[in-house]
Amino acid sequence: MQSNSQHDHKTTPFWWEAAPVKPLPPKSLPTKIDVAIVGAGYAGLSAALQLVRAGRSVICLDKMNPGEGASSRNGGITSGNIRLDHATLVRRFGENRALAIEAEGKKAREFLYSFIESEGLACDFKRVGRFSGAVGKQDYEGLARTAEKLEKKLGIEAFAVPQAEQRNYLGTDFYRGGSVRMDIGGLHPAKFHAEILRVALEAGVQVHSGAAVRKVDRLNDGFNVLTDAGQVLARQVLVCTNGYTDASDPWLRRRMVPVRSRIIATEELSPNLMATLMPRLMMCSETRNLGFYYRPSPDGKRILLGGRDGSTSGDPIEPTLHLKRNLDELFPELQNVSVTHSWFGHVAMHRDMIPRIFERDGIVYATGFCGSGVVWAPWIGAQAAKKLLDAQMQARSAFDFRPPAAVPFYSGKPWFMPGVMAWYRHLDRKLMRRAGR
Repeated sequence: MQSNSQHDHKTTPFWWEAAPVKPLPPKSLPTKIDVAIVGAGYAGLSAALQLVRAGRSVICLDKMNPGEGASSRNGGITSGNIRLDHATLVRRFGENRALAIEAEGKKAREFLYSFIESEGLACDFKRVGRFSGAVGKQDYEGLARTAEKLEKKLGIEAFAVPQAEQRNYLGTDFYRGGSVRMDIGGLHPAKFHAEILRVALEAGVQVHSGAAVRKVDRLNDGFNVLTDAGQVLARQVLVCTNGYTDASDPWLRRRMVPVRSRIIATEELSPNLMATLMPRLMMCSETRNLGFYYRPSPDGKRILLGGRDGSTSGDPIEPTLHLKRNLDELFPELQNVSVTHSWFGHVAMHRDMIPRIFERDGIVYATGFCGSGVVWAPWIGAQAAKKLLDAQMQARSAFDFRPPAAVPFYSGKPWFMPGVMAWYRHLDRKLMRRAGR
């Protein structure tokens, strides 16, 4: 790890090697449009595709290059996590919505897989399953119960893996067993975005890079959307900015907290070592509050590991070293292996902690994916498009209801994140002690 202490790694995403993000050729904005979408990531493009195929004229406006945010910076794991357990969902939203939210997770994943297949999206997708590692015996029992529930209630192939059988799935002794669910896979996130962009452009969606939206004014018959590239009159507006929401929408900014998630990629490993450490080439997660997610690269030659960054500005080296230390703890065989890439992206957290569709002053929002946007962003984007097409639709998404509440004393700078991270670290220390570790 000597080289990495000297920043001898790339700070751009590993994914950009095969699918670099780039600006689109500049073109003039139209004078009028049916729907203006703010953000050209997974959610914005997914919505745009649905709308343009329904006969609407659609423009996607992105302040960066399309996909330059979380859509090309994530781990590419099709987890579709709901961060709240069933009891918490019931307490916050009621029994009916809680059940509907859980059921919709299965629909969202199936939508994603069908979308990839039907559109012919070349994004290295493989449904390899996900192994979740238990830190202690109590966690293992919880994972086993969850796997049993998934199998019985939703028909998802899922099963517990006792510690004695763990190395058949993952080459580590760190966990005390775990569980597997086979409906989860991995894809190349930057290729996935590039392919959605290709299909959207071919369908007639107008996509503009470097067109930051500065203001949206309500008019009698629509909206005036002011951007760095000019202004456009839109009959409807959909906002899909998620963790990259800025001061142009202060109301939304008070509700979406950008949290850094960082990923490191190792140098290429030998086939024998990869076969030892990741014999099934599965996606991986664990039960710690500040747990890690990790996976093999699509070509099966590297290991990528990600987790919460903890920093709020600049690009400090410590978060990279922290991830590498934890990778080495999982796999001691990697202690002398170098990191070639370390990068971060913003996930959007909010007080409801579930993906959301909501409306304010006629503007529809599809946002708040809480770190699981590979599954949720295309699904929520598509559901938001249906809402725009039919405001009176009966079969609304379970995620379509009131806006999340504002975060107190927050206006864009997450000053409280060090305290939040310290609290979760405290919980993880308690978890490890309870597990006798």
